[in-house]
Amino acid sequence: MFNRRWISLCFLMILLGLVVRRPGLLVLPIFLLITIAAGRWWNGRALRDVMYRRRIARKRVFPGETVDVEVQVENAKVLPVPWLRVEDEWPLDVLPTNQALGPSHKPDMGNLTHVFALRWYERIRRPYTLLADKRGVYGLGPTRLYSGDVFGLFQTERVIEEQDYVIVYPRILTLAELKLPSKEPFGDTRARHRLFEDPSRTMGARDFQPGDSFRHVHWPATARHQQLQTRVYEPTTTLTAVICLNVATFPRPWEGILPELFERAIVVAASLAAHAVESRYSVGLVSNGAVPRSDQPIRVMPGRSPDQLTRILELLAAVTGYVTMPMGRFLLRASPALPWGATLVVVSPVVTEELLASIIQLRLAGRHMVLVSLAKDAPPDLYGVVTHHLPDADWPPTDAHDPVAPPNIFAAWQEGTV
Repeated sequence: MFNRRWISLCFLMILLGLVVRRPGLLVLPIFLLITIAAGRWWNGRALRDVMYRRRIARKRVFPGETVDVEVQVENAKVLPVPWLRVEDEWPLDVLPTNQALGPSHKPDMGNLTHVFALRWYERIRRPYTLLADKRGVYGLGPTRLYSGDVFGLFQTERVIEEQDYVIVYPRILTLAELKLPSKEPFGDTRARHRLFEDPSRTMGARDFQPGDSFRHVHWPATARHQQLQTRVYEPTTTLTAVICLNVATFPRPWEGILPELFERAIVVAASLAAHAVESRYSVGLVSNGAVPRSDQPIRVMPGRSPDQLTRILELLAAVTGYVTMPMGRFLLRASPALPWGATLVVVSPVVTEELLASIIQLRLAGRHMVLVSLAKDAPPDLYGVVTHHLPDADWPPTDAHDPVAPPNIFAAWQEGTV
């Protein structure tokens, strides 16, 4: 590499050649000065109009799927690039199947290193395949470009801060795989107030009356009675469900986090949201967790837009184990902003006294509550609250802290006398 003392040495040799009147001594230092000047000029333009891009075929995948990524580098100028080293930071949790990553100073990151030699206006592509094996939001980048002159005297560097993201959704399981009842897992969905008639639920038939639509004619009943009959539909309201995810895996959040239990809770929440969307619910999501670089809890108001499930899955892919506040307190604070007729489905890895008290308080206020517990011990049967227990024999670990047992004050509630 170039050293400034080389210039001093060249001028000293030129001075010596002039003193002793030896033209031969002038050739080498003059040649070196010309080479240094040319190298500095080349180095200053080596990374100009050099572009580095990533083309990702799919940026949203489920665990177990692969992502095709094409790395493209281009020299969009006349001056060739004799050498180019690219260090692109990629996450270790989404590894390329056809290339090993080098070490990086950042945790959970590695460097994908490329070395190129680019002619004028040349473009080079290299394909890679990533294996998405773990839920999360993964950033590819930033990228560092290193190049220099053709003589190897100088080196220049440029950092491209732009990142591309790959979102790996949580796994989605069926109700049978979750061991939940396939029919009405959120309890009885029949409406108490008649707002409109659901054409998917036929209660019976009656005589056709003027003003009835011919689309609702019950032809089999008409054939039996030999008189025009019209269908009678069961009254219903818009079905609304809000998934309430508790990210705490210990009764006291400062005790730490159980990764396996935390991931299982996210899978359950994602699966219930997908089932609700499939069942034509208006679905929302609230959680006392937060996304990276944020300390605000997650809130997605119920909706039936085509991208509602995508938005929920993206947040569940990004959610961390940071607890913004205890789940019991969070439910009481979030409840006033949620639609009154919504079913609040609480998914919790741990069942505490405070959480049970909040569920009871909301149920007494008229809320339709569903508790899905992932704790090792089954939760108590609460009157008026649909309760599901999803234990696993090998998980959570046997040395994990047991959830706080519910106190005796819930006995009257369990018996239905409250």
